[in-house]
Amino acid sequence: MLENVSLFGLFVSALLAATPIPFQSELVFVALQTLGTQNIWLMILIAAVGNTIGSLVTYVIGLGVTHWKDRKWFPATEAQLARGHRWFERWGIGLLLLSWAPGGDLICLISGILRMSLWLFIPLVFIAKAGRYAVLAWLTAEAIKLAS
Repeated sequence: MLENVSLFGLFVSALLAATPIPFQSELVFVALQTLGTQNIWLMILIAAVGNTIGSLVTYVIGLGVTHWKDRKWFPATEAQLARGHRWFERWGIGLLLLSWAPGGDLICLISGILRMSLWLFIPLVFIAKAGRYAVLAWLTAEAIKLAS
């Protein structure tokens, strides 16, 4: 039962970390990995799914932001949005592979604002997030070996 609670905690921390809520899922991931009680591939999958869902929340926030695009205080004009849309169509797919990095949440938000296809958004973000957790797992395993 405790193992399920720890995996659920990992899922929630990963989800929150990909939203505008400031949270560091890497700390939870590393702490859980160092306990050695969980299958590492299951941890990577759960963290990646949680982080992808959190990025989807940020994407949906971006969708909702455009509700106010006709207001004077909105930070972008219609022409700027159109220019951003063209630029994002050209570079956005590659940028989503950086959604794991600091500032990656902004890429997900802009994806929502510019209404990027979810058929592209979800798999690219999942690949980026899973890759980040896989690298983190490898680095943690190497650090554990060095400390032993």
